[in-house]
Amino acid sequence: MPKEDVHSAVIHPARLNGVEVVDLVSARAFPRHAHDQFGLGVVISGAQRSWSGRGAVEAGAGDVITTNPGEMHDGVPASGAPRAWRMIYLNPSVAGPQLGADAEITQPVIRDHKLRHAVLNLLHTAKAATESDALAVEEALVQTLALLAARYAAAGERPAGVGGGKLARAIARLRDDPAAAVSLEDLAHLEGLSAFQLLRTFVRELGITPHAYQTQLRIRLARRLLAEGRALADVAYAAGFSDQSHLNRVFLRQVGLTPGRYRAALS
Repeated sequence: MPKEDVHSAVIHPARLNGVEVVDLVSARAFPRHAHDQFGLGVVISGAQRSWSGRGAVEAGAGDVITTNPGEMHDGVPASGAPRAWRMIYLNPSVAGPQLGADAEITQPVIRDHKLRHAVLNLLHTAKAATESDALAVEEALVQTLALLAARYAAAGERPAGVGGGKLARAIARLRDDPAAAVSLEDLAHLEGLSAFQLLRTFVRELGITPHAYQTQLRIRLARRLLAEGRALADVAYAAGFSDQSHLNRVFLRQVGLTPGRYRAALS
């Protein structure tokens, strides 16, 4: 297989509600996207470059990588070669009590031996856990988040690129109903801007276009519906995609695996 075609994503049951563990090996470039959850992981091999609201960074083997809920970011292999990384995604309701109210992780790439060891231990514990081992996962999670909170989290440090007052009405319109068709003129009217001004401001504030942002919202909605066990065709329609094949193409590009595999892994 040509190295640029290398790609594998595996979701593991984590035994705790609101927690998702993913192993990835990929030479693919991931477009700008966001998650509903906090993301915390370790690069196992290779290296990647990323853009985020906290700046452009490069992460290599042994580095801890993080994302905040709603934070736009992307990822490309630093040399075109595959890189491998392991991630744990945490719903805000799970991470919030440990990190603190309204806390944000302040660094997208962290070089910290003690934190790396804690994250790897958490990932191993979560992947190896049986249904009776939920307490062990919870203990590892609390220990890891306590260390993260003490060193790399701060209240009110919301990163750029998440959105704010300048586009509050337009963003709310897209978030309230991601599946709905909406025009650039509609969004511009809400903000009292021309279509060009709205587009330029959107890219400057969030790092992506309104359509790309709407696509992210639709993917996040699709993930929630898939977690409920909904049929793929129903999910495609409910999330605003033209058909199931459209959902498949976009989902694979954004998430790294097909909707069917994603739903099967969660079940």
